[in-house]
Amino acid sequence: MNPIVTVQDAVTAFADFMEPTNAELDAIEQEMPVILADVELLDAHITTLDRIPTELDNRRIRRARRRALAARVALLNRTAAASLPGGAA
Repeated sequence: MNPIVTVQDAVTAFADFMEPTNAELDAIEQEMPVILADVELLDAHITTLDRIPTELDNRRIRRARRRALAARVALLNRTAAASLPGGAA
């Protein structure tokens, strides 16, 4: 006969080492504008799933797409500036 074991140890066995590190939290904080812009774009698309998009919907989607792209460019520029040796010339 097979013994029945609980999964409580697996569920509640989260130790301190399972928490995100400070470096991971900093990376998430840096990427937060991109994440929020992507959520806004997703919201704009979701609102048009069950109906034909109006001109206002199309403008909202275009605006959200531009914000998402701008947030990605800003993140890449910050990342590239931080990784260049010697700083600004």
